[in-house]
Amino acid sequence: MTLRVLIADDHSMFRSGLRAVLDTQPDLACVGEASDGRTVLSEVLRLRPDVAIIDIRMPRLDGLRATETILADPANTTKVILLTTYDEDTYVHRALRAGASGFLLKSLAPEELIAAIRVAARGDALIDPSVTRRLSARLADGIAPPPAPADLDLLTTREREVLLLLAKAYSNAEIAERLGIGDETVKTHVSRVLTKLNLRDRVHAVSYAHLHGLVGQAPTPFGALADPEESKAGRDRRSRERT
Repeated sequence: MTLRVLIADDHSMFRSGLRAVLDTQPDLACVGEASDGRTVLSEVLRLRPDVAIIDIRMPRLDGLRATETILADPANTTKVILLTTYDEDTYVHRALRAGASGFLLKSLAPEELIAAIRVAARGDALIDPSVTRRLSARLADGIAPPPAPADLDLLTTREREVLLLLAKAYSNAEIAERLGIGDETVKTHVSRVLTKLNLRDRVHAVSYAHLHGLVGQAPTPFGALADPEESKAGRDRRSRERT
């Protein structure tokens, strides 16, 4: 399946360069461009792309406000990746609260942006690693995150591990491999995380983890507590790895 991508940036050279990068990928197609925020809104409605890559700083309507408008539409199906040369905390928080599927710096390597498009299209979210590291460092320096809501205590140890891996844009298959459990068990854990925390989807789960300062925390060592729903194959595999 070909993923349809819209590029929104007020610099034509950047749009041309990004379009050229997308054209090298057989599963990606640039279906439109926009040079300002107002045009982004009309083009998303007209083209219904799978993913829109939007620069934060654009004329007429900035990328954050355009993103908030797009994602507030109940009929919207387009995933949004925000690009910026700045990594201010307010930008990150607004992007997460709006439901953006990515917050990435323009210094990102082309192959990493291509990977981010695919991550967004499958319903996951990705925050630039440098932004995550910086926010984690700020928290470590004594800037406290918002208090963790009480419903976080409803999660089991395994469900917390799954939430942290979701926040790092791991797919279900990658989570299963990392934790040594079956794909169906991962789906069950993801569903329970969303239900217990009253989250809309995986993107909302990523936002939750970042906004509450969970990303960057050292998780409980994998396998520290037995999970009764783990597959026997997963337990046997970890047992072999320890010997």
